[in-house]
Amino acid sequence: MRKQLLILFCATLLGAATPVKAMNMVLEMGVAEQIDDNVPTIVVEGKTVTILGANGMTMEIVSLTGRPVTKLKIENSSQRIQLNNLQKGCYIIKVGKVVRKVTVQ
Repeated sequence: MRKQLLILFCATLLGAATPVKAMNMVLEMGVAEQIDDNVPTIVVEGKTVTILGANGMTMEIVSLTGRPVTKLKIENSSQRIQLNNLQKGCYIIKVGKVVRKVTVQ
């Protein structure tokens, strides 16, 4: 009887300890990943990069050898940037905590 009461008490405590702020979770390939709503999104289509949700942040483009190529300040919540001046090759784009590898052809 004591064991059952202890289990019931612990279950009640665990149920009462729910988080105050709900977090968005995505299940992809069997791995749950927390989504932060303040993380910018980088979308690459050909030689055009669209940055969403990064108003006031800085976009850095670096070559795969680690050489800085350019830095741009993101002025809007949705901004398109043309990569026409980049030579063919692979680059790394970083905005905030988000990092993407891009191939320019």
